[in-house]
Amino acid sequence: MCLVRAPSNLGLRPLRPGHVPGTWRAPQALTEAGLIEVLSPANVVDLDTPAYSTEPQPGTRLRNGNAIRSFNLELAEIVAGALGRGAFPLVVGGDCAILLGALAAARRSGPLALVHADGHSDFRHPGNYDINASLGSAAGMDLALATGRGEPLLTDWPGIVGPLVADEQVIQIGERENRDPDFAWPDINSTAMTLIDVFAARELGAAKVLEKTRATLARTGWPYWVHFDVDALDQTVMPAVDSPGSPGIDPDDLVVILAALVADPRCAGMDMTIFDPDLDPTGELAVLLVSLLGRVFALSEVSSLPLASP
Repeated sequence: MCLVRAPSNLGLRPLRPGHVPGTWRAPQALTEAGLIEVLSPANVVDLDTPAYSTEPQPGTRLRNGNAIRSFNLELAEIVAGALGRGAFPLVVGGDCAILLGALAAARRSGPLALVHADGHSDFRHPGNYDINASLGSAAGMDLALATGRGEPLLTDWPGIVGPLVADEQVIQIGERENRDPDFAWPDINSTAMTLIDVFAARELGAAKVLEKTRATLARTGWPYWVHFDVDALDQTVMPAVDSPGSPGIDPDDLVVILAALVADPRCAGMDMTIFDPDLDPTGELAVLLVSLLGRVFALSEVSSLPLASP
């Protein structure tokens, strides 16, 4: 494992005047909670913390758009280097926009699939909101951007033709707002993505969620990346996020799902995002996340679940 600590908050909006989102502190907080000791990575690589701004930037309607691109280009080089050495990159953020740099690295070797475990499907794009009304926050757009929807600033990446991931090779697990009458991005339901909302995930259980996920992944057998936003957990379990909610995926089910996915040799890597230590004054939630990651990778080492059933 190559542990990449990516302390970014660039893709998040301020929750109130003068607020600076605390996700940039997550890698350090998780490290202090025992992340290195639990995971024993072969090496650790750190990115510098970028400067956060609430002001518009030239040439973009995305908050911190230019800085997000620069940060993700740097991240892509680090992840690509790890993949080139045959290491498994685990990128710990940071906000969800770091997914783009990770995918940009993994995508260099060819087509890629994506398992997107997140309490929100992050499908905000110019087709479903007014870009002139407010600055866009890339952390709520990462899936849209990864599938080629949005400003070229964050959809076009060096050496890659087309989107980072095709709709047909996306599995989104955990959306909790799609059954609300005011769901922000209902057009995701018209895409070719495999959608397993939190209600279905809780009803199906881990084994059947994996079965559906593998069915999509097996269409091509391509490598895939795993994105884990900790707000996929219920807010009673993980309130230290910018947009908490209920219900969430059961933690034990989530461990089983993630462990099976990262155990497969086709898994190129994984990122974990959106934990905000400012909302965890006692540090107990950081300990919980370190324990969860420890369980995922301990279980993945003994798992031999195949990508597709024989």
